[in-house]
Amino acid sequence: MRVTRDPVVFALSVLAFVVFWAALSAWKADPRILPPPWQVLAALWHEAETGVLWRNLGATLARVAVAFGLSMAFGTVLGLVLGRHPGLDRWADPWVVIFLNMPALVIIVLCYLWIGLNEVAAVTAVTLNKTAMVLVTLREGTRVLDPALDEMARVYRLGFWQRLRHVTLPQLAPWFATAARNGLAVIWKIVLVVEFLGRSSGVGFQIHLRFQMFDIPGVMAWALAFVVVMLVIDYGVIQPWERRASAWRRPPVMVAGVQAI
Repeated sequence: MRVTRDPVVFALSVLAFVVFWAALSAWKADPRILPPPWQVLAALWHEAETGVLWRNLGATLARVAVAFGLSMAFGTVLGLVLGRHPGLDRWADPWVVIFLNMPALVIIVLCYLWIGLNEVAAVTAVTLNKTAMVLVTLREGTRVLDPALDEMARVYRLGFWQRLRHVTLPQLAPWFATAARNGLAVIWKIVLVVEFLGRSSGVGFQIHLRFQMFDIPGVMAWALAFVVVMLVIDYGVIQPWERRASAWRRPPVMVAGVQAI
């Protein structure tokens, strides 16, 4: 069943979380351990006024965008190939499992050691961590493609690119949207770890600085900034795309006994 997103419910849910946070902070009664929401917002406002927030947020989003695009491209191609060729999939499956279960921290450290403390290593580490997840999702989607539609494409003698565009990709759109949504939630967390360990800019780097100074409001302010950005992207871009990608699976609406087109 498709869940309809209600902006009022979303706003009330966020408000309930803020109230819970404020109540927990008041119960703890130690702003050095759990500062109240208004103290964190004040720290965030200060970072925005000085321009530090926008520079570092932009650097993080750039890394997220590049790594996201590369991992989605590589994972989609590999998922399609392995899903269509069971023999090759049997040989490649141990590799997929290895990369799927390899700790992100290990890949990040190895990329920094092998490539160096630079942007190429940072993006490579994030891409490697995410590609296996996209591959598995798209491989499962490819395995359940409707064979009747493939048969129809052969009857009408559609070429490879026509079949890909008009038959395969529309069926994989919900799987692609799911991989994108789940991947985005994972990628930005990995990017923060990458920045925490070896970059001189970005949200992860700023959290590292605040951690060294034991500045808990600062740490929470930077975390809050990126959570807000990810919520905007998820609710404003990913979820509408996911609903649109799955629209063709919904049954047609019947109005007064007539099928609506």
